Amino acid sequence: MKTQDTLTDRKATAETLSRAVPLLQRYDDAIVVIKLGGHAMGSDEALAEFARDVVLLRLCGVNPVVVHGGGPQINKLLDKLEIKSEFVNGKRVTDAATVDVVEMVLSGTVNKKIVQAIQGQGGKAVGLSGKDANLMVCDPEDPALGLVGTPTAMDMTLLNLLFEKEIIPVIAPIGAGRNGETYNVNGDTAAGAYAKALKADRLLLLTDVAGVKNAAGELLTELKAHEIRELTAEGVISGGMIPKTQTALDAVEGGVRAAVIIDGRERNACLLELFTEQGAGSMIRAD
Repeated sequence: MKTQDTLTDRKATAETLSRAVPLLQRYDDAIVVIKLGGHAMGSDEALAEFARDVVLLRLCGVNPVVVHGGGPQINKLLDKLEIKSEFVNGKRVTDAATVDVVEMVLSGTVNKKIVQAIQGQGGKAVGLSGKDANLMVCDPEDPALGLVGTPTAMDMTLLNLLFEKEIIPVIAPIGAGRNGETYNVNGDTAAGAYAKALKADRLLLLTDVAGVKNAAGELLTELKAHEIRELTAEGVISGGMIPKTQTALDAVEGGVRAAVIIDGRERNACLLELFTEQGAGSMIRAD
């Protein structure tokens, strides 16, 4: 027996879908790069929900690219192997032993878990790293960081072929060196590099905060590049938010239409940003 409440819920769902039509048309065939942090993979339920949203994006004509992290998972294995790890300015100092563990975790366990989750929701996905088809070639970022790379050459040929076949790329932030090295690349940096190389419509940085806030603690939903610089100079943007906003700035000034810092813990965060008028998080655009 159907109740009036059930009918009301169905009407609300239908109205939501109807209101989303212009936005669905807006993103048809658009490229959206999504940075999925390791903390967002804390539970199988959260990962399954994220995977379902990514599959829905693909069904709606969007070309999603998932670039993932895996810091907590790396830390767990390093501790188990009794390999000490240090950080400088938020980046992991990576020696030869550490980079082997980083690649094992990111390109192996974490990457394939995300691929499996997407395919478990009916999508088609393939797991990659920057070493595949020279997707991301790197130079050393800083001698003090060891095998931490900065992207210097990007080849998107393979990704464009995958888009044609409606296959979702899932990419570990591992880079290829010019002399056979393996480089550990910051996940946000890698996501921004792929977004720039693809001239993506959106870069979505999923994190564990609501977005950029002002001095009063209020969420700022739309910002221009110069406002980000001003807030950083004033110390309002600080700590772990600095590398995320810097990634967003680099992306939008490199041709990405907009970058958005979103709380990835919120249900359906990517769908809320792309397919509702209000969006989610903090959107950053070039001046």
